[in-house]
Amino acid sequence: QVQLVESGGGLVQPGRSLRLSCAASGKIFSITKMGWYRQAPGKQRELVAAFTSGGSTNYADSVKGRFAISRDNTKNTVYLQMDSLKPEDTAVYYCNLNQFEPGWGSRSYWGQGTQVTVSS
Repeated sequence: QVQLVESGGGLVQPGRSLRLSCAASGKIFSITKMGWYRQAPGKQRELVAAFTSGGSTNYADSVKGRFAISRDNTKNTVYLQMDSLKPEDTAVYYCNLNQFEPGWGSRSYWGQGTQVTVSS
């Protein structure tokens, strides 16, 4: 089992910044993908940014140039630096980790979510 603990959400004014953190613990094997999704009220959960197993990054078009994902492999932690925040970035942000587990195959884990509210 893997546990994901998120932190860093909150209420912020438009144009300001926030930094989210997600620390993974437990039985970490070969991570194939780790990153952030978000879900706004009445909308489907969507990818925000993620690292893939090849080391590349994927970003939603709506956050390119404003958000940056980074990681500390020694701490199994990923970060999401969110700059120039907009009201439409308001959502619950979820950390996600996919890994290949021996004897099980590919498994996906989710954090509990952290609320980000962008409002004046």
